[in-house]
Amino acid sequence: MKVILTEKITKLGNIGDAVEVKTGFARNYLLPNGKAMRFTRENVALFEAKKAELTARQEAAKKSAESNVDAVRNAKLHMIRQAGDTGQLYGSVSTRDIARMLKDVANVSVESAQVMLGAPIKSVGVFETSIALHPDVIVPVKIYVAQSQDEIDALVAGKSLTFGTKKVEEEVEEVATAEVAETSAPVAEESAATDAE
Repeated sequence: MKVILTEKITKLGNIGDAVEVKTGFARNYLLPNGKAMRFTRENVALFEAKKAELTARQEAAKKSAESNVDAVRNAKLHMIRQAGDTGQLYGSVSTRDIARMLKDVANVSVESAQVMLGAPIKSVGVFETSIALHPDVIVPVKIYVAQSQDEIDALVAGKSLTFGTKKVEEEVEEVATAEVAETSAPVAEESAATDAE
């Protein structure tokens, strides 16, 4: 389906561009949200009449986004989540979670589509991503995910967290100690029985 963009959309085009998109994308997202118009002669004329207004609205949106850059950049995106012994999360941190946290921490409203995460976060650690406040205003952020506030403080300080190896080594030592104690006990009983005879 051919549409005329009424605002700049990343990876698609600028205001006034006539682009070919999938029908579902146009019907379900672009047209209902006022981001595009169907490509017809009437709509081309209508767009030309409204072009100055749409451009002014786009510039206002960009200025508004630029005013939130510092708030987003300075936001402490710290997430405390449950994880296993190896540091794997029992759930995941999605773009929706990050958008919700930005609203809570920095009082900046963004849609989950504006969080450029790629794949959900599934382990403990520090993750770099970007928030697209506007197609021309993209802010890099760091997200800290850990099991406790102490672990988050360690990650912020630049320390790395170790999982699995220490706990596994401790368990192996405990099992080895228990096995030595079990094998030495029957030997002691046998020698006591031999002495009694």
